[in-house]
Amino acid sequence: MFNQVFENFRQATEATVQMQQEMFKTWMKLWPGMPDSSPDWDKQVQRFQKKWADALGDMLKRQREVAGAHFKAGMENIEKAFQVGEAKTPEELRTRTVELWRKCFDDLRQVYEAQLHGFEMAMEKLADLTLKVET
Repeated sequence: MFNQVFENFRQATEATVQMQQEMFKTWMKLWPGMPDSSPDWDKQVQRFQKKWADALGDMLKRQREVAGAHFKAGMENIEKAFQVGEAKTPEELRTRTVELWRKCFDDLRQVYEAQLHGFEMAMEKLADLTLKVET
């Protein structure tokens, strides 16, 4: 029974991809000055789509790793926040509070830097893929 479900799903996916490709070809023909699509051009578009999908997949994996690290650091900081209240003296309370504050902001800085680096890498990859398709 599951094989039939998977087979139907595969066929539906293939039909959807074919329909999208046909729609893309039709839309491209509507643009003035666009040449009729050639098999080479279609293959270039498909290669670009495949490479871009791979690049996005890699980017999402890195983003998931960064989010996991951010979540872990947040949980550690929450645990430390509960330990701040265990201070015996005002000086110890101030020291623990400042340490927690610095750790929280350092973690945030690292996460934002990782996100910015991931965005830069994605834009570089897009530029590389675009330049490779043009040549």
